[in-house]
Amino acid sequence: MSEQSSHSEHVSTSSTQSNPQKRKKLLLMIAIIFMISIVMYAIWLVFFNGTEDTDNAYVAADTAQISAMVGGQVLQVLTQDTAYVHAGDILVKIDDQDAQIAVAQAQAELTKVKRQFGQTQANSGALNSQIQATDDAIQSQRAQVEKAQADLAKVKADFKRREVLNASGAISKEEYTTSLNALNTAKAGLSVAEASLQQALSNQKVAQSNLEANNALIKGTTQETTPDVLAAQSKLDQAKLNLERTIVRAPVDGIVTNRNVQIGQVIAAGQALMIVVPIHQMYVNANFKESQLARVKVGQNVKLTSDLYGNDVVYQGKVIGFSGGTGAAFALIPAQNATGNWIKVVQRLPVRIALDPNELNKHPLRVGLSMNVKVELK
Repeated sequence: MSEQSSHSEHVSTSSTQSNPQKRKKLLLMIAIIFMISIVMYAIWLVFFNGTEDTDNAYVAADTAQISAMVGGQVLQVLTQDTAYVHAGDILVKIDDQDAQIAVAQAQAELTKVKRQFGQTQANSGALNSQIQATDDAIQSQRAQVEKAQADLAKVKADFKRREVLNASGAISKEEYTTSLNALNTAKAGLSVAEASLQQALSNQKVAQSNLEANNALIKGTTQETTPDVLAAQSKLDQAKLNLERTIVRAPVDGIVTNRNVQIGQVIAAGQALMIVVPIHQMYVNANFKESQLARVKVGQNVKLTSDLYGNDVVYQGKVIGFSGGTGAAFALIPAQNATGNWIKVVQRLPVRIALDPNELNKHPLRVGLSMNVKVELK
């Protein structure tokens, strides 16, 4: 009995001593786990919290739409899809016969209006000479009026003497009648002379009016600056420009795609012919979740990889801007959330990232390719 009691006391004492040890071990383990968590959080904060990444990103470019500026039949197509072209290369030739005729007509019209200007200048000289001639005519007519007035005065004096003599019967009736007729003839001559003078004055006024009207057409201008010549020159310039536009050239360096023009096809002005993609001026549109954008800023560096080359090729980019709205906001049919069955969906905002042209030269990309983007927030 005493041995059994002694054994129980020994067991009780051992269990009492082991409990504090277990507690210490447990606390030590908790402390170690806590310290490991702090260290892992610090590592994450320092090394892994400095970036934002997404694989919802695609290559894009400001493509050049090639359109016809004039209509006509296509004579030659000098490129094809996938071909690389340089700025200024000829892509399409359009029949230019109509354009050449238009240039010839415009040139003839310009020559015509220039000659008309010269004729107008010559008319001014002729009208000046005409005015001088009317001056001489007026002086001559005034002299005729003065002569007719003198003749009339003389005839009147003769008639008065004969009238007195006729009353006393000193002259014959025939002599009196002859004197009266001479008086009437002198009056008529004066009237004719005065009328001729008025006609000469009227002719001078008409010549002066014509001169003023003619001078108004050319006043303050030269042959090159008169409105008619300028209008004709503009038509000629337009005709020459349309002739140049029968040859369609590449505006930028790039790859031809979507070629939809064939030889012999009759095209209209403004019709789309093809697209040129400037592969050395590409960028990436990365669609980040709205919850990722709090620390993304313009100017931050970006590392990018493409599915085309894999992780072996890393592109160095830079954030250059944010879209004005989310993709859903500018969709063809925007989401209408003012309903009772609304479910919140995390939105994505396109972020534009510029690429290094030198890297694009070494490893070309194409529009629409997938990219993996990692923005360095620091």
